[in-house]
Amino acid sequence: MMNFAIFFTGAAEASWQLLYQSSPYMLFGLLVGGMLKVFLSADYVARHLGSGRFSSVFKAALLGIPIPLCSCGVLPAAASLKKQGANKGATAAFLISTPESGVDSISITYALLDPIMTVARPIAAFISAMAAGISINLTQPPSVQEKPVLLTPIQTDSGCSGSCSTAEEKTEPGLLPRLGLGLRYAATEIWGDLAGWFFIGILAAGIITVLVPDEAIANYLGGGLSSMLLMLCLGIPLYICATASTPIAAAFILKGVSPGTALVFLLVGPATNVTSLSVLFGILGKKATAIYLASIALFAVLCGLTLDLLYVSLGISAVAIIGESSEVMPEAVSLASTLLLLILSIPPLTAIVKGWFSRKQNGCGCSGESCSTGGHR
Repeated sequence: MMNFAIFFTGAAEASWQLLYQSSPYMLFGLLVGGMLKVFLSADYVARHLGSGRFSSVFKAALLGIPIPLCSCGVLPAAASLKKQGANKGATAAFLISTPESGVDSISITYALLDPIMTVARPIAAFISAMAAGISINLTQPPSVQEKPVLLTPIQTDSGCSGSCSTAEEKTEPGLLPRLGLGLRYAATEIWGDLAGWFFIGILAAGIITVLVPDEAIANYLGGGLSSMLLMLCLGIPLYICATASTPIAAAFILKGVSPGTALVFLLVGPATNVTSLSVLFGILGKKATAIYLASIALFAVLCGLTLDLLYVSLGISAVAIIGESSEVMPEAVSLASTLLLLILSIPPLTAIVKGWFSRKQNGCGCSGESCSTGGHR
């Protein structure tokens, strides 16, 4: 009993510390995500995502970097892209760069890891997305008849669709209403998708910090090609979003995992999982899905090896500087941010608990609207 109490206390303390450090940056990421929602025009995006073999891949990969969609939320978004004319390469690039990065995960990477990893993560996501998209378009050239792409996930909530009248479409809300819409979207839609996974990641990182011996991690995941291949085996089937993977990666690094090996986990964990493979087959096809997975695995390892070389050449210890960025945050700001984030988490976490009970009552693996419509979120 005493051993369990010590373990529980240690895991809770480690989890709280991670939450305390990351909350200000998480709120900042949510704020930026909300502003992207209301200020980035869907028409503008559609004009810049053509059916070109290379340009469409570049723009789709670049566009996916800041958008805060998790590995589950990006699937219907990518399906919408594909249905409205996006070629397979552009769709694959969006499928990779979007869940691997995002303003929320970039912010929390800066808080829990270090500036080098904060820059390396979106760059690696962009490179792997470009490689996969171009490879797919070279092996399966896009048709010239493909229609312009319309990116639905970032349309503003106007309350109407194509049936709106011209007068309604031209009516633009003022600055303050749009800011309000962005804040509401960040606090409800974005955080609603991320909250459950974020707290799972925080708790998992606390458990890893206390439970996993340093020697075991250092022996198997200390660095090098073999460590990264082992991390691929762990990360590819795992179902985790970019935000939730970050505190786990921080716990790994503190245990002796090399930053490059941690980067492999940060890339493959959010972009791949067993449950999404059947959806990927439907969106991309079997051949393109195989190229998709191979590109992610190959470039995750290459980027990981490059990152380890960078740390060694600069003479920097990832363990020594991890979390230093969060130390500049005033205590009052960190505490207030943590409390605000916990308050914002009450509705989505309550919905998750209600969903569990609903699934038990319905006797199926889903609840609410997704049970009847087969939706995937």
